[in-house]
Amino acid sequence: MSSGSLSTDEFAALHTWLSEQARWGEADRLGALNHITPAEIVAAAAEVRLGRTVSLASPIEGEATADNPEPSVHQMTSESGDEMDDEGLHFALDRLAMNVHGNADSHLDALCHVVYQGRLHNDVPASAIGTAGADTLSVDVARDGIVGRGVLLDIPRLRGVPWLEPGDHVTAEELLAAEREQHVRVGKGDLLLVRVGHRKRRDELGPWDAARTRAGLDPRAVRFLAERQVAVLGSDSNNDTAPSNTPGVAFPVHVLAVQALGLHLLDYLQFEELLPLCERHDRWTFLCVVAPLRVPGATGSPVNPIAML
Repeated sequence: MSSGSLSTDEFAALHTWLSEQARWGEADRLGALNHITPAEIVAAAAEVRLGRTVSLASPIEGEATADNPEPSVHQMTSESGDEMDDEGLHFALDRLAMNVHGNADSHLDALCHVVYQGRLHNDVPASAIGTAGADTLSVDVARDGIVGRGVLLDIPRLRGVPWLEPGDHVTAEELLAAEREQHVRVGKGDLLLVRVGHRKRRDELGPWDAARTRAGLDPRAVRFLAERQVAVLGSDSNNDTAPSNTPGVAFPVHVLAVQALGLHLLDYLQFEELLPLCERHDRWTFLCVVAPLRVPGATGSPVNPIAML
């Protein structure tokens, strides 16, 4: 769906309003994760009824593509099996090198990832980011894992199409319509996952330059996330539409969600394995567990979120 542009004044007003919703004190570093209390986790555990687990991560790829020009590098550091003798003990060893942020691999954006007008979330100065990483608001904030109720809203299903085309915006009105269609309601502490069909389109049509054009949320939809007290936002795309509809701000959803509201973002997930289960059982909520790597100072982490139905 096309969406009208957001003027500079409108964006500034929305940014201010969202920042005012994220008031947990000057020392707070959790941001919207504060919405996940022990009560929310206990309630989310009750979502497990089928005993099924599903990965929400895209496979890590090592081949350069239009959307992944600097892919991960997986190397074996031990000899191959046919070089090992039949006697004694041997270990197969390998290493993995990858960019945390990109347009193909599934990853978590930490609250130190977005710097806007010289500030991180909760008015932390950009000087908190040094050559060795971030002194605060790093991915270590989520070192104990993010556990809560996952809610999948399927926008292509709502529109009756296999996927949204690059450049399409998901509006707040569509999030509300998807709730009604799927008989769910997004609430406090939820991990909201918005499917735009990016991975399905990529699988069927091949990779494209997603840095230049992709489907995502309309920035005004972030108000919905604040009003519902969502803890985490995820998508099978980047969450931000490209090209941006906000003059002068290339990633308005990242600025509004991460920097203003304090939402951790999950980018480039895949829901194609989860979707058939949700459709078959008419269940769009589940226990969701996200376990980022403990890398001190990191601005994010590759992740393999697990949905448990």
